[in-house]
Amino acid sequence: MIKVLIVDDSAFVRKLLSEELNKQQDIEVVGTAMNPYIAREKIVKLKPDVLTLDLEMPRMDGLSFLSKLMKHFPMPVVVVSSLTPKNSQNAINALRLGAVEVLCKPGSAYSTQDITKDIVKAVRVAAQAKFDKTVHTPSATGDVKRSKPQLIEEASLVHTTNKLLAIGASTGGTRALEAVLTQLPANMPGIVIVQHMPPVFTKSFAERLDSICNLNVKEAEDNDLVRPGQALIAPGNYHMLVDKVGAKYYARIKQGPPVHHQRPSVDVMFNSIAQNVGVNAMGVILTGMGADGAKGLLAMKQKGSYTIGQDEETSVVYGMPKEAYKLGAVDDVLPLQKIPDAIIKHMKKQTLQPTL
Repeated sequence: MIKVLIVDDSAFVRKLLSEELNKQQDIEVVGTAMNPYIAREKIVKLKPDVLTLDLEMPRMDGLSFLSKLMKHFPMPVVVVSSLTPKNSQNAINALRLGAVEVLCKPGSAYSTQDITKDIVKAVRVAAQAKFDKTVHTPSATGDVKRSKPQLIEEASLVHTTNKLLAIGASTGGTRALEAVLTQLPANMPGIVIVQHMPPVFTKSFAERLDSICNLNVKEAEDNDLVRPGQALIAPGNYHMLVDKVGAKYYARIKQGPPVHHQRPSVDVMFNSIAQNVGVNAMGVILTGMGADGAKGLLAMKQKGSYTIGQDEETSVVYGMPKEAYKLGAVDDVLPLQKIPDAIIKHMKKQTLQPTL
């Protein structure tokens, strides 16, 4: 009997996979876990023969967990995720880290017929792979390949289904932000905004935008979840960063020295997004005086983010967008009225094809 532990944050997915695998005479689901921390405890307690693993989970993503698992407790793993179409970077990384098989969830919703045949076959193949404390990948023949533990590379999830839009603005930015945000639909990915503005004013500005936009708009608070359909505006006199926990993004509000004489600073936010969101983000720099945001936008672009700069003709002050353009940080220079459509088009493409 092949003992299987299912790791997925979706209760529906855990139930579906359990039911389908338990129909097989030679397979038994001995447990499920909603995140890697629970999975770690159940692996020790239940001693499964095979682990099925999702990639997009809270607290720790699946690739990070897989890299730690193969370093400290190697075992057969079948990755089952919507983020792993064949030949995608996430799939390649999972196999490189030691996953025996990588399956892509069929479409936006599970099809029982589609998943049953593939998952059953993958579990049976994985159960035949040999692992021990010095094993990191099974060979095609089933023989064990041995290597030093330090050769296992750390990895984390690069592409996720959670996308993020970051906007920076200064002089003239209040009207520019209104022109952009009022044209965006309610189902947009999460948005984070730095507008150079004194304390107190950011709250009333957020409330005004909330009253006229399809999106929910609020002044950001520390540990706010960056979630679809909502825009977070950095509070005056505080920097706002974006942190990644598992596959989710959170706003961090903190003090610290001004950057480019500004607090909040666009560069501080953009740099955190480059580090923690990368290719899953899109950056927009709007009208404003000075150079705040230019280097941060370049960092985002270098990590795979798509970037837009407002053009000179529609900018009240062509300072921040100009400096970003001069650094090579801008993919496209657009007039203000064309920026909302460009955002929608890019985000739609990213949502439909999250791993391309």
